[in-house]
This record gives sequence, C-alpha cells and structure tokens, in this order.
Amino acid sequence: MNAYVILLSCVAALGGFLFGFDSGVINGTVSALQGAFGASDVGTGFNVASMLLGCAVGAFFSGRIADWFGRRVALLAAAACFAISAWGSGIASGSVEFVIYRLIGGLAVGGASMIAPAYISEVAPSAYRGRLTSLQQLAIVLGLFTAFLSNFLLARAGGGAAGSLWGFQTWQWMFWVELIPVALFFVGLLLIPESPRYLVARGKKEQAAAILARVSPDVSAADLVASIQKTLLTSHRPSLRDAWDSSARRLHPIVWIGILLAAFQQLVGINVIFYYGAVLWNAAGFTEENALLINVISGAINIGSTLVAIALIDRVGRKPLLVIGSVGMTVFLTVLGLVFAGADVDADGRLLLGSGAGWLALIAANCYIVCFGISWGPVMWVLLGEMFPNQMRGASLSLAGLSQWTANFGVTMTFPVLLAVVGLGGAYGLYAAFALLSVFFAIKFVRETKGKTLEEMTAG
Repeated sequence: MNAYVILLSCVAALGGFLFGFDSGVINGTVSALQGAFGASDVGTGFNVASMLLGCAVGAFFSGRIADWFGRRVALLAAAACFAISAWGSGIASGSVEFVIYRLIGGLAVGGASMIAPAYISEVAPSAYRGRLTSLQQLAIVLGLFTAFLSNFLLARAGGGAAGSLWGFQTWQWMFWVELIPVALFFVGLLLIPESPRYLVARGKKEQAAAILARVSPDVSAADLVASIQKTLLTSHRPSLRDAWDSSARRLHPIVWIGILLAAFQQLVGINVIFYYGAVLWNAAGFTEENALLINVISGAINIGSTLVAIALIDRVGRKPLLVIGSVGMTVFLTVLGLVFAGADVDADGRLLLGSGAGWLALIAANCYIVCFGISWGPVMWVLLGEMFPNQMRGASLSLAGLSQWTANFGVTMTFPVLLAVVGLGGAYGLYAAFALLSVFFAIKFVRETKGKTLEEMTAG
C-alpha cells in the first residue's frame, strides 16, 4: 500500500474515532446524569438520544457543505463542534444546557460519519479501497473502546460516575478526556490535502492531478482526471437535485438502497449495546462495576471483529459479508430475546438470571457483536463511501446520513420504553426481526463493488 494514502486515511478516520468516543462516553454517565440533573426516565432517554438529532442534521448538511466548500473544510468544522461539545457537556449544570452541547456534538458526529469515509474512498486506489475505508469503522470501535475504558478507569478512581475526582464530578472528566483526540484531529486536518475528486468538480484539475499522482503513482494522473471529469455534469456543480430522477419523478434507485442500507445498520439494535450497555447489564443482574467492565470487553471484541472485516472485505467482497453477518445477528439476537423473555423479574424490575442464563446472554451478546463487527459495522460505511456516482455522492450521503441517524435516534429513544413495556426479551425479539429482514435486503438489492473504481461504478 501507498504510505501516503494510509496517512491520509488515518487522519480522516480520526473523525470516526471521535464519532465512537462521543457516542460511547454517554454509556457510563447515564445514571450519574440522571442524579445530577434530577431527570425522569423519559428525560434521561432524551439526554442520551438528543445527540442523535444533531447527528441527523449534521449528516444531512455535511454532504452539502462538502460539495460547496470541500471535504476537508467539512471535517474541520466537525472538529470544532467536537471540541465545543466535549467541553460544554462537562460544564453543563442542567438537562437543557447538556442537551444543547450534545446537539452540537451530534452535528460533528453526523458530519464526520459521512464525510470521513467519502474522503477515504476518493483518495484510495480501488485495489485496497475497502480496507482503507474500513479504517472508519475500526476507528469508531477504537473510539468506543477508549470511551468505555476511560469511563471504567475514571469511575474506579472517583468512586463511581457520580463520585468526585480532582475537584469535579467523575462524569465531567469522562467528557473532557475527548479534548485530547479532538486536538490531534484538528492538527491532522490542517496537514492533509483536499479530495482530488472534489477539486476536479471545482475545475481545479492541476491540483487534483498532483494529489492523484501521489496517491496512485502507478496510474496516469491525467487519465484519472479525465475519467473523473466524464462522470460529472458540465451544466452544474454537484447538488441535492442530482439524487432526484426528474424523468421518473423519484429518487434514483441507488439512493434508496443507500437510505435503507444506512437504516438497517441501526434497526438491528447495535447501539442499544453501546449506549445502554451499563443499564442493560445492570438490568440483567450485574453490578455497576462489572457492567462497565463488560462494556470494555465488548469493545475489545468489536475491535477484533472489525480487524477481521478489514482483512476480508477486499477478498471476499462486501455483499457476502453483509449476508453472513445478518444471518448470525438474527440467530444471536433471537437467543438473547429468548433468554431475557424467560427470566423472572424482582420487585425493582431487575431481571433474575441464573448464572447459566446470565453467561448465555453475555456470550450471545458478544457473538452478536462479532457478527455485526465483521459485516454491517464496517461494510455499510464502505458502501456509502463508494456506491454513489461522483455527481451525486454528496447529495446521496446527505440522505443516507439522515436515514442512518434518524433510525439511530428512534432505536435509542424507544429502548427505555420497550424495556418498560415489553422487557428485554421483546426488545431483542424486535431487533432480531429487523436482522432477518436485512438478510433478504442484502441478497436482493446490494450490488457488489469489490475491485471497481468509483468511475466504473458510476458507469454501471
């Protein structure tokens, strides 16, 4: 691999790391925030899920910003929002103030989640584009793991998330730790170039050719520029209307596939594990410290399975991994649903799992994470970064991002309600049903993109 391309990809993927950290840090603070702000169960659910509304907005507008001002500028804006959110979430004195800062963080997460994989796809040669774009998911799970580990260590040092550490409550430090990777991301973005495909779209062909010569030294940069130019309309710059098929009066089919692909990644319930892990395992009978430790273990398993996906995605292909992962998730979510549905409940609403059932649930949950980690976790980001034609990539990413984060918000916001109404068994039964539907979706509608250039996919 070209070391320069790897460097560019790693810098962009830092946006994914912050995405993961910002998403996972809330996991260990839920109970402490409820006590600090005096929030109800519904209010607590909104404190957790509020960031996702910002994510939906950020994802939708990031594609437009990336088309107007460039991929690099969009990521720099995300870095600034990450910094504001990390600091503000820690100094918040009430739910309203906290939600405002989390919404700002959501803008950053939504923007980075869409633009980082697109940037990587636009600088990476086709032979190993899948592996490099998968760095986004690896970075996300590393961010999640780091947040879980940081929460665990800080909670132990401070006597719990609601404890005191260095003059502040422990949960405040959990948010402030994020400022360290934010600084690295910002500095890295100042050092990398703009996407060559964006530069071609803006008519800056010489600058694009210079970058393409460095990222693809074995191919004529002039030929690459000409190939990219052929996929762009001369009548207007890329815009949101490019996702609309005016003759058929509907969105282009490829855009619909991207929208549904993004939604299914969330509807299988993966972020219930990562956002509510401590609450979930407490409900299953584990202590707070053990629940936080389980989060760390699950995060490590997620990293390992993502590394497996990186090794396989350019060899096996995108579609087979999706199908295999969907089948596995269906099986293990069904097991979780059955275990939780068959458990007794005490007077406080806590599940009474025997040691055997508790370990079965823990094993099934981590097997489910493995199935997600080798498939829908990384593959969805890879496909969204590469499946859309050059002319409509920004517009399509905006719509797919809106779909992904809206589904994420819906799943996250409804989990406490499902927990109260149908219990963990019913909730995981619903996620299993969506996993089963994703099997048929992947088989029927997802097109293999392994080994193709972005321009070849544009031509069909």
